[in-house]
Amino acid sequence: MSNTFLKANWENLIMANYEVEPSILKPYLPKGVELDFYKYKTYVSLVGFMFKKTSLFGLPIPFFGSFEEINLRFYVRKVEGKKIKKGVVFINETVPFKIVALLANKLYKEHYISIPTKNSIEIAEHKHIKYEWKINNKWNSITAKSDTNKYKIEESTIEEFIFERYFGFTKISASSTQEYKIRHPKWMTHKMLDTHIDCDFKSMYGDAFSGLNNQTPDSIILAEGSQVSVDWKRERF
Repeated sequence: MSNTFLKANWENLIMANYEVEPSILKPYLPKGVELDFYKYKTYVSLVGFMFKKTSLFGLPIPFFGSFEEINLRFYVRKVEGKKIKKGVVFINETVPFKIVALLANKLYKEHYISIPTKNSIEIAEHKHIKYEWKINNKWNSITAKSDTNKYKIEESTIEEFIFERYFGFTKISASSTQEYKIRHPKWMTHKMLDTHIDCDFKSMYGDAFSGLNNQTPDSIILAEGSQVSVDWKRERF
């Protein structure tokens, strides 16, 4: 069996990054990892992007190869002696297809749900990207307008903190954590020109995140994306 569980293109990633108190994230923190800080702050990111050309174990998924994903994630690190693994933990991942959510939850013990989603992507003089998802009979959305130029991510910036993450950690239980490797090249970003967020954080993610309804994100970033692979091999600790 191939060591690559999932391979796909992740394209046009919008990341809205909110400062939150560490106490909000600690109940979701897997054993064996610690919160990661950027300039003494902890962050969650509301993320929207396109999954395209999706395959599992090298086999394309018929009829389900292209779809939107919306997720809420935060940032952690695992210290192994002198080595530091920078990674992410997902509060929730949302896709439109029940079979995709079922497979991800069954095979990877992730936290997927399935609800209606849609997108609008226009690329001409500018990029206009919009992702929408429906909960409680209301469409939520995250929208970005940017230029079409591509910019390298500079060191020690919020962009580097958010994007340079190559491990995922899943809280299996209070005493068990699952670690997996995420592989992709460094991403390029676009200069933001306009953004809009309409998200009912309480309905989507629970009372702990209801304060984000009235909070302005510290930053919103649009990344070009790339082909991404997720290893099948997982470590538990």
